[in-house]
Amino acid sequence: MQFFRPINKVKAMTFDLDDTLYNNEPIIRQAEKALQAHIAKHHPVAAKLAANDWFALKKQAIVKDNRLASDMGQLRRVVLTAALSGTAPDALSVTPSEDPLLNQAVDECFNCFYDARSNFAIEENILQTLAKVSAHIPLVAITNGNVDTKKIGIDDFFQASLHASLQRPMKPAPDMFNEAANLLDIAPMHILHVGDNIIKDVYGALNAGYQTAWFACNRPMNLNSEPARLLPHVQLDSLTELTLFIN
Repeated sequence: MQFFRPINKVKAMTFDLDDTLYNNEPIIRQAEKALQAHIAKHHPVAAKLAANDWFALKKQAIVKDNRLASDMGQLRRVVLTAALSGTAPDALSVTPSEDPLLNQAVDECFNCFYDARSNFAIEENILQTLAKVSAHIPLVAITNGNVDTKKIGIDDFFQASLHASLQRPMKPAPDMFNEAANLLDIAPMHILHVGDNIIKDVYGALNAGYQTAWFACNRPMNLNSEPARLLPHVQLDSLTELTLFIN
């Protein structure tokens, strides 16, 4: 553990999830494979789309409604609706289709991905750390993703789980940080945000008045290799070190 800034008394913590508590990249790859297998079996026309076609649909959807850049789940639904309906440009909308069969097909595809996306187990030492910390101070999850916290077994540790959405701009925007501080009714200067991303987590939290603990579970932790020269309050060697802030 390395300190870069003085730490105030920690009265609550907020947590990023992806790449902080677990390595998210292989999980997403497996979920994408599961979705493509489902599409290949049930939707042969959409199955012919190449990776570049899917990427183009995502770009078009975000250009049409830039709120979708913050809502990965809704963006996926919008893209699936367009793909399964023949990539019609007018299908790139957050408004559900008037075709109930299309909506059902989109739901089935989305649920296939979402179930696979949340089909993993958190390491036992992480669960034990969350249990110990949450027994002393309140915790809130703040994520740009959409993992099912109940399915992966961490929901009970958090008083709330805030997900970026059409109404909640993704980190590093201050919205979710401010919402968490209001929910906790604790001044941001006494909240420690734990996250892996130097810009989305460290910069976002600092900008909202939080204290920050930088921890990445999916890569070597070298600040010189990160995309921004920002110093957190503390750099952790292990998440278990968070228990030192509750004594």
